[in-house]
Amino acid sequence: MKFHRLTMAGLLIITALAAQAGERLPTIPPAQYTAEQKQAAAEFEAARKVAVFGPFEPLMYSPQVMSQARAMGDYLRYKSAIGNTLSELVILITAREWTQDYEWSVHYPIALKAGIRQQIADAIAAGGRPLAMSPDEEIVFDYTSELLRNKQVSDAAFERAKLRFGTKGVVDMTGIVGYYTFLAMQLNAAQYPAPMGARKLKAMPR
Repeated sequence: MKFHRLTMAGLLIITALAAQAGERLPTIPPAQYTAEQKQAAAEFEAARKVAVFGPFEPLMYSPQVMSQARAMGDYLRYKSAIGNTLSELVILITAREWTQDYEWSVHYPIALKAGIRQQIADAIAAGGRPLAMSPDEEIVFDYTSELLRNKQVSDAAFERAKLRFGTKGVVDMTGIVGYYTFLAMQLNAAQYPAPMGARKLKAMPR
């Protein structure tokens, strides 16, 4: 594999241009796709019924990664063992933890439509623990929050999740956390902009 060497002057120029552009990995126009990118984009559209969008745009710089990420998302977002409503709760908690404005702005209305109450979503946006959650929501909130903040899950949180959702459900829930963490990291690293007028999340205290 061939890597390009940059001089300090070149690095400074690139940094300045990136700051002006507002994002580090600008969306590649489809007309400029390579053969691999065209294939990845066609597979994406066949699976999702829409053109490449959102977090998959910066991933197009590595079409193999984009295609693998899309395939994992096809299952974790739409077919996981914990169901779409609780999946959206996991996504909101993950987006909040990573202060990922695009991820949050896209999934906030989806979560409400899926059945997550606005009071719960807004409490997560504020960085707090929502009140009056259902038993399932409490299990998901505790498991996801512990995993994201502590990088591990307590025996109590794990056993509650396993008892309720089974081992497949626990693996799927962990997968959703990991998948949307991956997308949040890519979006944050790329400085991918949130939609115009989107709600800005405040950085989480550390």
